[in-house]
Amino acid sequence: MHRLVLIIAFQTSLVGCWRSDAPQIPAKAQADSGETKTATTPWPRRIFADHLPNAIQLHTKVISGGLPHGDAAFRELEELGVKTVISVDGARPDVTTAAKYGLRYVHLPHGYDGVPEERVKQLAKAVRRLDGPIYIHCHHGKHRSPAAASVATVSAGLLPKSKSLAVLELAGTSPHYRGLVESAQNATPLEEALLDEFEVEFRESVAVPPLAEAMVTIERTHDNLKAVMAADWRTPPNHPDIDPAHEALLLREHFTELLRTDHTADQQPAYQQLLIDSEVAARQLETTLRGWQSPAAETEPPALLSHLADRIDRNCRACHQRFRDVPLSEK
Repeated sequence: MHRLVLIIAFQTSLVGCWRSDAPQIPAKAQADSGETKTATTPWPRRIFADHLPNAIQLHTKVISGGLPHGDAAFRELEELGVKTVISVDGARPDVTTAAKYGLRYVHLPHGYDGVPEERVKQLAKAVRRLDGPIYIHCHHGKHRSPAAASVATVSAGLLPKSKSLAVLELAGTSPHYRGLVESAQNATPLEEALLDEFEVEFRESVAVPPLAEAMVTIERTHDNLKAVMAADWRTPPNHPDIDPAHEALLLREHFTELLRTDHTADQQPAYQQLLIDSEVAARQLETTLRGWQSPAAETEPPALLSHLADRIDRNCRACHQRFRDVPLSEK
């Protein structure tokens, strides 16, 4: 069993994520610094793990992080002593692999617009009632899971309210996800009697709305393309199964299918136009990749590839800010 080193991390700024024109997390919410114990709680603090992205410990019973993928990640959770895994992501949890390592899965998904009141109580109940330590994850472990873990531990009385936003800052949560920031900021301890009386059925997998399911598939394909881009638009060495042009094709098809849904038909023209433009860019990306990656191609990747990728990124960010990340309080 390899040893996992815990250190307390202190970040005064997050370069590239926390911009001067974005809403800022108050300085008083920053994590404790130094190695010595103080009168206040040492949480949150980062866990450096090999297979758990962005792992952060909020309490002896609660860890936040990214998607545990494959046997190595679930083995690492087992080595950490984790008993329960809670997914707040829309994707179907890998219940089978978790079970191999004696881990229970619970599925409590929520969006980027914040943690709904009912979900807050469910998360708090889960943290109080289910066997721990508990690993709460989304896909990357940067946005939804830190917010959910912060809300859960504060609401369950395991983390001081003054530390709620420190979790998000340490995780690198973008302040542009205003709904997530509000959820953490507004979290307050719930009465024990209320949580004791609150009834909830914890299920290992639940159905998610079609839009949320579509966004999950788009996000994962987009991640694969980012890996391709990092590999100079070639197949990533650590992912020989990824065909760059095929990933661009899949991304285009995801946008095409989303444009065909009743949900999209009911949305504002600006929303539809962002999807249409992303579909066009993904189609051009596929065509350019197939032309460049022909057997005779020995040249450097065309600059157009990066331009198209940036265009899709900008559309995704604009769609999130205008339509997906509007706080629940403003809907």
